[in-house]
Amino acid sequence: MKKEVGAMAGMTEREKEWATKASRFLKAELKRAGVTYAQLAEKLNAHGMEETEGSVGAKLARGTFAVTFFLAVLAVLELPGVDLSDL
Repeated sequence: MKKEVGAMAGMTEREKEWATKASRFLKAELKRAGVTYAQLAEKLNAHGMEETEGSVGAKLARGTFAVTFFLAVLAVLELPGVDLSDL
């Protein structure tokens, strides 16, 4: 039996699927908005987070990140139809 290593070790197959979907969704929205990882890091930092181009890229590449990161990205992208003002 092969031992899993990395960020997705210990996750169920369904959890891995959701992690991949979340990462792909954010990458697609960034591309659609024309926002680079460096620009996203700047926007997140302006909202009190501590991110770099590298940390953003790493999170999206491995597909695992906190829900706080996910929500913050949605907030700074100001996607139509996504209202996070109640959070």
